[in-house]
Amino acid sequence: MQYFEEISDKTLDLGKLSNQNFVLYFYPKDNTSGCTLEALEFSELYHEFVALGYHIYGISKDTVGSHLKFKEKNNIPFELISDPERVLLNRFEVVKEKKMYGKVVKGTERSTFIFKKDFELIKSFRNVKAQGHAKEVLEYIKENS
Repeated sequence: MQYFEEISDKTLDLGKLSNQNFVLYFYPKDNTSGCTLEALEFSELYHEFVALGYHIYGISKDTVGSHLKFKEKNNIPFELISDPERVLLNRFEVVKEKKMYGKVVKGTERSTFIFKKDFELIKSFRNVKAQGHAKEVLEYIKENS
């Protein structure tokens, strides 16, 4: 629960989240190659996650409008959370310094967290590669459920 304290005034429904198992994956930006690949892989495996009793939520600093276009363009069946103020990104410590074109910038480190009901964190994956990650998360859930 420590990650979700003090955000109840936002549109994220904590009551809904607390009553479900879920995967929360953080990604840098809508409509980029790695992020699209990751979203498509989670989408392809979506029904397997649901069959195991898990919901999927993607989260980035993109706007709600950007998320809606991204979901529609790629037929993403799960919810995307918009965090432009980086409240949850900072709470989960996924905002990291990166080098881009020789300059140091702050960006989102691709990371995934698996929660059981009542916000019980059972696994975190940090600094992951997009390709094959959704399958890795699914396999972890299968082996540990």
